[in-house]
Amino acid sequence: MLKISVLPISFLLALLLLVSGCSKQEPEAAAAAAAGAKRSPSVEIVAAEAKGFTVGSMMAANPVYVFFDPQCPHCGRMWEASVPLQKKAKFVWIPVSLLNASSGPQGAALLSSDDPGKSMTEHETSMLANQGGISASTGIKPEMEKAVKKNLLLFNSLGIEGVPFTIARNAKTGLTVTRGGEMSTAALADLIGVDPP
Repeated sequence: MLKISVLPISFLLALLLLVSGCSKQEPEAAAAAAAGAKRSPSVEIVAAEAKGFTVGSMMAANPVYVFFDPQCPHCGRMWEASVPLQKKAKFVWIPVSLLNASSGPQGAALLSSDDPGKSMTEHETSMLANQGGISASTGIKPEMEKAVKKNLLLFNSLGIEGVPFTIARNAKTGLTVTRGGEMSTAALADLIGVDPP
């Protein structure tokens, strides 16, 4: 006789979240997205409309854009995966506020930082150690808080459903590539068309 095991729905939902990345949206952002027309994600739109911070090889011809939420553990692992590739590629990290009240202020703090790469490493190290990330109480520029909100509107208008979300032009093929969810360093290198370290 064949036995079928039924998994609790909460386990299946947790597994789906783990596999897909983080995707909770605040009601206002979801309503704004529903009201606006959806556009397909493109490198050109993201380059023109998003506000992020750049790390890596500034001479790289094809920037790699990564939408992330500062409170997303998948985004923290994606940051770690990207570090070995920063000598070969230019990454633009675009903060959005999807998950909780800390997301927006922390994203604005990262954008306001004099050294966002260093601040991001500090933040993600803290997040992955379950310590909550960087403090976002001082030094935040008001225009950066607005930029995080604008990034979320762009994110929603592009129909993106979770973070991290990567969009780039593959350095070898020239084709636009997108992928949701975290990746290993090797998978990220393959997606963006650079040799793994």
